[in-house]
Amino acid sequence: MQEPFKAIVVSRDENKKQSVAITELTNADLMEGDVVVEVEATTVNYKDGLAITGKGPVVRRWPMVPGIDAAGTVVSSTGSEFKAGDKVLLNGFGVGETHLGAYARYMQLSSDWLIPLPEGMSTHDTMAVGTAGYTAMLSVMALERHGITPASGPIAVTGANGGVGTVAIALLSKLGYEVIASTGRLGEADFLRSLGATEVIDRAELSEPGKPLGKERFAGGIDAVGSHTLANLLAQTRYGGVVAACGLAQGMDLPTTVAPFILRGVTLCGIDSVMAPKAVRIEAWRRIAKDLDMEKLKAISKTIGFEDIIGAATDILDGKIRGRVVVDMTIT
Repeated sequence: MQEPFKAIVVSRDENKKQSVAITELTNADLMEGDVVVEVEATTVNYKDGLAITGKGPVVRRWPMVPGIDAAGTVVSSTGSEFKAGDKVLLNGFGVGETHLGAYARYMQLSSDWLIPLPEGMSTHDTMAVGTAGYTAMLSVMALERHGITPASGPIAVTGANGGVGTVAIALLSKLGYEVIASTGRLGEADFLRSLGATEVIDRAELSEPGKPLGKERFAGGIDAVGSHTLANLLAQTRYGGVVAACGLAQGMDLPTTVAPFILRGVTLCGIDSVMAPKAVRIEAWRRIAKDLDMEKLKAISKTIGFEDIIGAATDILDGKIRGRVVVDMTIT
């Protein structure tokens, strides 16, 4: 690790103007942690796009290496949980926000943030899932925990062409749920049906200001959009239904009323993937390895090299990316 290695670094000048560049770091630049990991694969999430472009307040330490997901091999460890050669996986914990992230060849991290690579999955596979897909699994588990089964009725998935949406559709479909996919890209309807969506609707049906209560339509939902979309999803959820909220692509606001909660007993579950306890993360990834169709995962994802990350960050915010992006860190 004495040799310099490439990294993407975002910086700010004295006027708080952000810039991004590919540069070189050394092991002396790494942050505190009891495990050093060589990154083999990472991904580009919506949050990574915000960090690189500066279009959202993601980065809270400057300069910063973005990248909230990583999978790779332990190089060294001073703790007892992992040893050199172990394959490990990271999602969240402020990495790429307050702690140097995955868009570098090496990372130094707390072992508490890492879990062993799920059995039967490669580092590439886990990054095809990434935080987006892992969040989708947490959302599915929340629906199950609150008693929503395939017999309960249709499940709405908003932002259906995004990373959370595509994986959620594939998971729900394999588990036997009827899935209604909401998207702004109706030209992708056949693709969404190939993942398992039963019906595809225009996002305009949910994205405009609506009534406090609408027709009971969904038994539950997985929402990565927020704002009016989440408000309308709640208003159209059946009595006793459950909605898992995990994103804010439309906005952080929630212009709703208490009506769905006190008149229909609807439950709104918040999904946090960043600080989830280790036992929850391990269980979610076990379920992913068990319940996600790997052939569908291939259809959802594409692979790029390290040099393509910055361009992909812009594309994901512009809605030009379908599904998941895997970064092969050996491609430079």
